[in-house]
Amino acid sequence: MKIGFIGLGIMGKPMAGHLKTAGHEIIVPERRSLDAESRAAFTVAADAAAVAKAAEVIILIVPDTPDVEAALFGQGGVAAGLSAGKLVIDMSSISPTATKTFAERVNALGCDYLDAPVSGGEVGAKQASLTIMVGGEEAAFARAKPLFEAMGKNITLVGPNGAGQTTKVANQIIVALTIEAVGEALVFASKAGADPAKVRQALMGGLATSRILELHGERMIKRTFNPGFRIVLHQKDLNLALTSAKELGVALPNTASTQQLFSACIASGGGQLDHSGLVKALELMAAHPVAPEAG
Repeated sequence: MKIGFIGLGIMGKPMAGHLKTAGHEIIVPERRSLDAESRAAFTVAADAAAVAKAAEVIILIVPDTPDVEAALFGQGGVAAGLSAGKLVIDMSSISPTATKTFAERVNALGCDYLDAPVSGGEVGAKQASLTIMVGGEEAAFARAKPLFEAMGKNITLVGPNGAGQTTKVANQIIVALTIEAVGEALVFASKAGADPAKVRQALMGGLATSRILELHGERMIKRTFNPGFRIVLHQKDLNLALTSAKELGVALPNTASTQQLFSACIASGGGQLDHSGLVKALELMAAHPVAPEAG
């Protein structure tokens, strides 16, 4: 299959590579940032419109709602190259409300649209073990499923357009609040004089265990905050949660407080750290680090 792929970032590049390995031709738009490896592996087209014209399926994974809108409907965007019968798959994490509008505009051109955000981070992207949560029609999902299976493991059609993004927002709430809880627990334990590494080891055997305690707890102790998934992006996702909650009339009090902790990290220059770096805001308030800085 000829697949257009827009967004060769930390997540997108390995995802596109897995599709290439599965035997598909990958077509990407010209960018000055394209490295030699990508130019050798993928077919390069002039812009997103040219990508869409040449491809049967167009996949996007870019940072935020305005980026998706620009990639789809801006000058030289995907929409300009679409013809009836093509499939657009947005694997970014963006607004569920905007997603429904984007889907309607693409559907009006005679094309199918799936919102299919992912969870699993850089590790999941590299290992092709991403969780993929999908919104859209069943026929479009069936068409895309072999592509999803090349990039992920846990693949679920949740409901109509927007449902995938709603699920991703829910995922990001759980992840953020669990990071915050692990951070609080380790700051508390360390301040009390306990060895945080041994506390984490003990907790891993009980009900408090989680992948976040395993992976991000270790980052907090070893002070390895290289992303991963950046704080600035997780803050964006919690902003989406709070905006959507306001539209629905739903209170998300702990999401709001955790979003403020991410904002504090960004204000102090930590926006590019891995989201486990949220612990730094808690350490500042406690005047006590979980562990000494590495090196």
